[in-house]
Amino acid sequence: MTETLAAKGFPVVLAGPSGSGKTTVARALAEDGGRFRFSVSATTRRPREGERDGRDYVFLDREAFLGRRDRGELLEWARVHGEWYGTPRDQLERAREEGVHLLLDIDVQGARSVRRLEPDAVTIFLLPPSGVRVVQRLADRGSEGREERRRRLETATGELDAVAEFDFVIVNDVLERAVAQASAVVTGEELRIRRMGERVSSRAAELEEEIRGALAHGTPAGSGPDGPEARTEEEES
Repeated sequence: MTETLAAKGFPVVLAGPSGSGKTTVARALAEDGGRFRFSVSATTRRPREGERDGRDYVFLDREAFLGRRDRGELLEWARVHGEWYGTPRDQLERAREEGVHLLLDIDVQGARSVRRLEPDAVTIFLLPPSGVRVVQRLADRGSEGREERRRRLETATGELDAVAEFDFVIVNDVLERAVAQASAVVTGEELRIRRMGERVSSRAAELEEEIRGALAHGTPAGSGPDGPEARTEEEES
């Protein structure tokens, strides 16, 4: 019954400051290809070492990005650290058609836009376990210079103030645990009655009809306490 009623196809937002590990968590969730799909954001920033166009990001120049924005092809967009980032709208449309959850690895500004435009979105804020861990993660990444890291850390202090705006919060200390908690959050949301729409009412009506039909034809014998195997205290004595 759960498999047929569980809601499918709503966006799941993973947000948090730089160094919170949101991309890693999103990628791990997306390994379950039958349930989640990772949203490939468009950006004007230059690729980092090892990143591939179309897999990690859709890399665009500024003119192409703003053209997509102006044509309404982006679900959300924001300028972060001097570069533009956005979510192609067609990715969400395809995910809904196929009944999978689109994972949006975006910043706080983008999360606000998605919440405004897609009220059914589930928003999860990833907290780093410590400030020291954030600094270390950015340093280990090695993709930004000292000034860029400083700018990201300064932005992170403001993004942390937005945690109360989100539906759920997860401390990303141990990756496996954070991924399991995020998956559990989505499972709970799939089972919300308001997300199931008329399916749950229809199923309840079907069950009611089946039970009334059984009553109309006489309750079938069984092995429960009211069936032929049930014994009174006097019979057992």
